[in-house]
Amino acid sequence: MEFTTRTIGIQKHIALVAHDHCKNILLSWVDENKALLAEHRLYATGTTGNLVQRATGLEVTSMLSGPMGGDQQVGALISEGKIDMLIFFWDPLNAVPHDPDVKALLRLATVWNIPVANNRSTADFLIESSLFRREVQVTIPDYQRYLQDRLK
Repeated sequence: MEFTTRTIGIQKHIALVAHDHCKNILLSWVDENKALLAEHRLYATGTTGNLVQRATGLEVTSMLSGPMGGDQQVGALISEGKIDMLIFFWDPLNAVPHDPDVKALLRLATVWNIPVANNRSTADFLIESSLFRREVQVTIPDYQRYLQDRLK
């Protein structure tokens, strides 16, 4: 696979996802970082997005609930280059029925080389990084070249 680059702008498009046992941790983190996050575009799976919006007043574009396809909707946005960062507080001690969707979401974040925070400390590191406040070039698969090569 060949690679190219894409620019992550100063205003980030951030997806927020949290399993049930982690929703309060995410809500607390978002509330503590509300002023900074207000400068960016927020997306979330359904329940998480609605909770964040109600608790903080921040505008959030909400997908379906994770088990109903929201994880896959966020994954589609990642593959379309519309999500720059994933904050996904998942519960490592409780399996969820949609674990394959969760794995697919994390795989897409890795394929498309976006930063992912799986816990609060990593989320803190990401938003405190100097890279969070500026335009950044990231390496991504050159999907157009991949398609062209397949058609030869």
